Amino acid sequence: MTQSAEVATAMAAGAAGTGAGPGAVQPPSRRDRLRAATIDEIIQTARQLLVKDGPEAVSLRAIAREMGMTAPGLYRYFGSYEELVRHLCAGIFTELGADIHRAIEAAEPPAGQADDPHAKLTVKMVAACREFRRWALTHKDEFALVFGVPLPGLDDGRYDIADECALAFAGTFFALFLELWQKTPFAVPDDAQIDPGLRDQLGRYREALGASIPLAASIPLGAVLTFLRCWTLLYGAVAMEVFGHMRFALADPAPMFEITLGDLAALVGLSYQL
Repeated sequence: MTQSAEVATAMAAGAAGTGAGPGAVQPPSRRDRLRAATIDEIIQTARQLLVKDGPEAVSLRAIAREMGMTAPGLYRYFGSYEELVRHLCAGIFTELGADIHRAIEAAEPPAGQADDPHAKLTVKMVAACREFRRWALTHKDEFALVFGVPLPGLDDGRYDIADECALAFAGTFFALFLELWQKTPFAVPDDAQIDPGLRDQLGRYREALGASIPLAASIPLGAVLTFLRCWTLLYGAVAMEVFGHMRFALADPAPMFEITLGDLAALVGLSYQL
């Protein structure tokens, strides 16, 4: 078993249920529970150091010092610093995705528009985008870690737990986009209108999304392109605000963000009034 698989197994063991009869999941042993708790503490300590002192402060030695362990002792839980940071990123993506999902579920259309599918989907879209901005502005260090320039050694082309959780996070937005497409279809470019090089890349991304959201495999490439255009608008607006790149012109970019929401809505056939 690889170190990543061992970590994932230990974490999953903490959530395992009990049961009776053949094939029932056995409750985790005390050793497994202690190991899972230590893994979680290591990840949380790494996140605290990230927020307190920045990414350069997140080292195995610093984490060990905070926890009263030795740096070599951490290798019993994570095979390398890079593996630890990948699990930290995975946890951040999972947290953010869950927050956005809750915001979508809680969104309700104005009184009198409960039966209007456009109104219902518009408030869901706005809630998701606003929650992404809110989370990013209140977790700037975490945002920089997972959405900024990758730390050395992390962008090596491997597909692992961080990539899996990042794709699941994207799926939170894509599931809403798919609901839009199914309930209120909107105009998208035909395949022939898309540059061949871009078309191939969109096809690969559609396949990746389809692995976790089966219905994604059935939408046209033009819809995938529109989804990415929406993400580019949203991420660009939020990232520029988080990293302070709007300060040259705006002390408060919030009204500008509301205009961006209108642009996003228009791309998917909705109308968002400021």
